[in-house]
Amino acid sequence: MPIRISREKLERLLFDDAPHGDLTTDLLGLAARPGAIAFSARGDMVVALANEAATILEMAGARVEIFCEDGQRLAAGAPILRANGPAGALLRGWKVAQTLIEIWSGVATATRDIVDAARSVAPGVCVACTRKNTPGVKDFSVAAIRAGGAVMHRLGLSETILVFPEHLAFTAGVPLEEIAARLRSQAPEKKLVIEACGLDEAISAAEAGFEVIQAEKFTPEDIARLKQRLRGMAKPLAIAAAGGINSGNAADYARAGADILVTSAPYAAAPRDVGVRLVAEG
Repeated sequence: MPIRISREKLERLLFDDAPHGDLTTDLLGLAARPGAIAFSARGDMVVALANEAATILEMAGARVEIFCEDGQRLAAGAPILRANGPAGALLRGWKVAQTLIEIWSGVATATRDIVDAARSVAPGVCVACTRKNTPGVKDFSVAAIRAGGAVMHRLGLSETILVFPEHLAFTAGVPLEEIAARLRSQAPEKKLVIEACGLDEAISAAEAGFEVIQAEKFTPEDIARLKQRLRGMAKPLAIAAAGGINSGNAADYARAGADILVTSAPYAAAPRDVGVRLVAEG
């Protein structure tokens, strides 16, 4: 199910761009002229936030028809949406709506590229995107990641357990078994996840009772060796490969046996290009 952004946040985007109206349009006397605006894909893209872009145009005062859904892959020239209304409404909503689709479709497309690469060799592998998105836009990030076919690795610190080496720096040499037992007793419904920076650390964590090993900056060959070493464990464990995962190496990590690919790469994706055509009517 697509993530929806609150109307309040979309209203804020529109207000930020035109807090005191559209000076150029008003001075030219164009605000009441009837017209239409059409958005289309200039190149291959996985579309994201199209419904939110439509909402922005509607809030500006236009009537909108949308032709796609978030997560849909569009070819060059494919229509995204069309809106009719007074020129003042169309021109006010134009750039905010266009930019919203372009930026987040870039993230969705990059996400889908990683998902497709990984699942081409391991259909059941999970791609999970980190919380290292630009602060203040987590809801947009989640919507784009979901549109791209991935899940969020962690939405924040409050709902998941992930022990980092930085945590262990403060535990004064307490054995991992004791740490795992304490976490399990206090949060029995949660998975116990730990980051390991080497093969020996990962094996020790598995033996201590952690259920997910986040293998930080392991090579695909390291992942394969870890997978082999864990085969004899009585309790099934999941291996999450993290650090440097992208569309160019996702298949290698999936082939090596990683159950989860943890990545931040989509957040650095370039925007996709959305073509916009405005015309007068009547």
